[in-house]
Amino acid sequence: MAIILRLDRVMADRKMSLNELSEKVGVSNVNLSKLKTGKVSAVRFSTLNAICKALACQPGDILEYTPDAEDGEDAVL
Repeated sequence: MAIILRLDRVMADRKMSLNELSEKVGVSNVNLSKLKTGKVSAVRFSTLNAICKALACQPGDILEYTPDAEDGEDAVL
């Protein structure tokens, strides 16, 4: 996947535990753990909004785009 989740890095920078973030965001530890490890295929904007609010960050601090090796530059959307 070309989108890399950097939630673990931002949490470490803010010295925030998974339990603390879970309480602030209102999302279960299990779901946040999946998000933290990148084992999700989607994230709701409302969840992303709550995470950014709790961590005082921008979506770009959590999400990073890296082209896959098989992605061609001539890809059509």
